[in-house]
Amino acid sequence: MEAQHLFALDRECFRALGKNNYNSRKNRQAHIIDGNLYEAKYLTFEDTMAAPSTSLGQLATRTRIEWLASLDTEARPTKNYRRTSIICTIGPKTNSVEKINILRKAGLNVVRMNFSHGAYEYHQSVIDNSKEAERIYPGRPLAVALDTKGPEIRTGNTVGDADIPISQGTELNITTDDKYATACDDKNMYVDYKNITKVIEPGRTIYVDDGVLAFEVLKVVDEQTLRVKCINNGKISSKKGVNLPLTDVDLPALSEKDKKDLLFGVKNKVDMVFASFIRRASDITAIREVLGEAGKDIQIIAKVENQQGVNNFDEILAVTDGVMVARGDLGIEIPPSQVFIAQKMMISKCNLAGKPVICATQMLESMTYNPRPTRAEVSDVGNAVLDGSDCVMLSGETAKGNYPKESVQMMHETCLIAEKAIPYISHFDELRSLAPRPCNTIESCAMSAVGASLELNAGAILVLTTSGKSARLISKYRPVCPIIMVTRSPAASRYSHLYRGVYPFLFPERKPDFNKANWQEDVDNRLKWGIAEAIKLNILTKGDPVVCVQGWRGGMGHTNTIRIVPAEEDLGLAE
Repeated sequence: MEAQHLFALDRECFRALGKNNYNSRKNRQAHIIDGNLYEAKYLTFEDTMAAPSTSLGQLATRTRIEWLASLDTEARPTKNYRRTSIICTIGPKTNSVEKINILRKAGLNVVRMNFSHGAYEYHQSVIDNSKEAERIYPGRPLAVALDTKGPEIRTGNTVGDADIPISQGTELNITTDDKYATACDDKNMYVDYKNITKVIEPGRTIYVDDGVLAFEVLKVVDEQTLRVKCINNGKISSKKGVNLPLTDVDLPALSEKDKKDLLFGVKNKVDMVFASFIRRASDITAIREVLGEAGKDIQIIAKVENQQGVNNFDEILAVTDGVMVARGDLGIEIPPSQVFIAQKMMISKCNLAGKPVICATQMLESMTYNPRPTRAEVSDVGNAVLDGSDCVMLSGETAKGNYPKESVQMMHETCLIAEKAIPYISHFDELRSLAPRPCNTIESCAMSAVGASLELNAGAILVLTTSGKSARLISKYRPVCPIIMVTRSPAASRYSHLYRGVYPFLFPERKPDFNKANWQEDVDNRLKWGIAEAIKLNILTKGDPVVCVQGWRGGMGHTNTIRIVPAEEDLGLAE
């Protein structure tokens, strides 16, 4: 039962959604509640509105506004599988096998290591603990992500590393002269970006320490010096981060530290890299070159954190495996009032491209030290799901917070409920109408499989895949039912957590030699195994229609076949 718990059956089943005042009309349909197939009965329109977790309930309304108007504030899902993945940063408070498994039971899917902090010994312990946690507690595969430090600008050291008070209106120099690198004071503050005088203009703002301290650029004095005025009271401290909003910086995409960190990730077979401060497509190319052949399966997630990245988003999206809307630095680099617009734009473009998108930073920030979040934070998580995020992320809440388990539970609960407020039918109609024409065979099959699942009120879509691409494209079209992904690739089974609604199953048998073994027999064995596992975990009920997506031969890129089978041990083939 514990393994079942990790497949998101970790809440008691909730009651169905409430009533709706539209005129009744009857539908003949088998009614599924709490994993059991009940006797078929006549369902009224009100009943269909009470079952948003099935295609039947969704088909009752075709427009977004009609669906939203029908929402019930007391609504709880009738089936409790969560589609949105949860990423947790592992820090001192959670870096143990026991703590990681506590978070897994609460909803953790992806472990994040922040390489802005910690030595390699520490990060190795996170990887080792994650693998051991997965070994001793079976369930969903657990993915591991490496978050790079990225190119950054920092101040120098103050004399004696003291905090030096500075008042609003004070004028001083910001300099790249190395003689001030360890001698900053209230007259000269060193920064380590040598080209700052070449890229910045008078009137621009310089933020220090996540915007705690702000300076207005008065003039460029010489090639090493800027004259600035302090905008607010604060303190000059050692080694603080510097942001240059609305200024295009020409820092290299990867520092020497980043390159070493990436090779550490390749050695330890991490599943994904969260690449910080991606500004252009060439930054992704540079990371792929460092990962090399040994790291070809590592998914690169571009963290868009400044105006350059926003401006070049289309070219970044074309080459990256996914995107993270990293709202921390983004909220300093662009006006905070514009961050939600950037978030919605980037998420929507990722949805259209069928690439996963993560929403991150300060999602449940107050739970770092408080047992309950603010209502605004819960709404932020819910709206990120409604916007179309595939994953949501916790940072300090689980790395250093006092309530890591409670934070994950709150995020799980919020995602679960938010997913039931999505008008899946109208969303599918929009995505299908905006699909590229002509589209490739795999995407055509994915689109058709989702359409069939909606019309059949299917219990699941089961996809056989090597790389996870077919599962990703099915996820793009946001089916109501779960996507059961059966793969022989351990890496794909882990990084598929990036795709909303995908439940990865690692097939235990090795790939046979098809010169000797029958291809279709192997396909049927995998389908039967996947269905049996899903029934065992109460994701499927015996007799449910299942939409199966497969290829015509082994290997990647051959998906071209859809089959409709019942959730039975023999796939309904027995006479």
